[in-house]
Amino acid sequence: MKAIVCTRYGPPEVLRLKEREKPTPKDNEVLVRVHAATVTKGDCELRSLNLPLTWQLFVRIGFGFRAPRKKVLGQELAGEIESVGRDVKLFKKGDQVFAFTGLRLGAYAEYNCLPEKGLVAIKPANMTFEEAAAVPVGGLHALNCLRKGNIQSGQKVLVIGAGGTVGTPAVQLAKSFGAEVTGVDSTGKLEMLRSIGADKVVDYTQEDFTKNGESYDVIFDVVGKSSFSSCIRSLKERGFYLLGNPGLSQLVRGLWASMTSSKKVIGGTVSYKTEDLVFLRELIEAGKIRSVIDRRYTLEQIVEAHRYVDTGQKTGSVVITVDHDARVGD
Repeated sequence: MKAIVCTRYGPPEVLRLKEREKPTPKDNEVLVRVHAATVTKGDCELRSLNLPLTWQLFVRIGFGFRAPRKKVLGQELAGEIESVGRDVKLFKKGDQVFAFTGLRLGAYAEYNCLPEKGLVAIKPANMTFEEAAAVPVGGLHALNCLRKGNIQSGQKVLVIGAGGTVGTPAVQLAKSFGAEVTGVDSTGKLEMLRSIGADKVVDYTQEDFTKNGESYDVIFDVVGKSSFSSCIRSLKERGFYLLGNPGLSQLVRGLWASMTSSKKVIGGTVSYKTEDLVFLRELIEAGKIRSVIDRRYTLEQIVEAHRYVDTGQKTGSVVITVDHDARVGD
């Protein structure tokens, strides 16, 4: 099978298209014929190790010092089940699924084996494979974080970094919970944010949202680059400040703020469940969430895709389509 192999940590050019042996599912696994995957910021960080030194050390310990031990990257996919292990009961050959591979990785390939009881579910009926592949990473993270904010109908929610992989589902999820949603991002993403339901938008290149006199019941900081103290000031009493990508200093300050005021700062570990993926599918089929796709690349164009995501300018998701008819060298 075709697969993209990460030969070492470094720039996008370390990714190479190679032939690898097609995997065979274990008794409790399904073999997925991958039709689409994505390139996320997390994929690029794992490939490049463009991270703070402490995080670089953790990644090297966990994934390999000179190169990832798991050579095929990619954390989310959509495809069709090719075969199942003898103990599998939940899926059958021909089922169309979408999945979060997480630290198992492996989405940048024609085939991938996944545990039956992992984060894999039947694909939304009203989505293409490309649209479905763009759901798990951002959708699961946004859902996990927003649930901690206990959003009630009529509350005001601010999403910082609303135009990316996590931000676009976060806006739509908050709307589905009945909130009035303000999305913060750059100029070119504002119209898209309105199109997915944002009630208000703020262009951070032109305006500081912490100085406009507004206050919010929930602030979800996807990016983690905003002023901590300014965000706390923009939060209502008994409000929630959700840290989607916290640094150590934010976690420490958040703990102190939560102990000394009525405002709660929540960050740290997240835990996903298969039921969450099913919940997202139900919202999608009800027309409450849709994928935002910026660009599509083929598996053979993976280097270009990573280059683009490295710019930090993508809107929503960057999707990889897998052509099973093309061969290495074509």
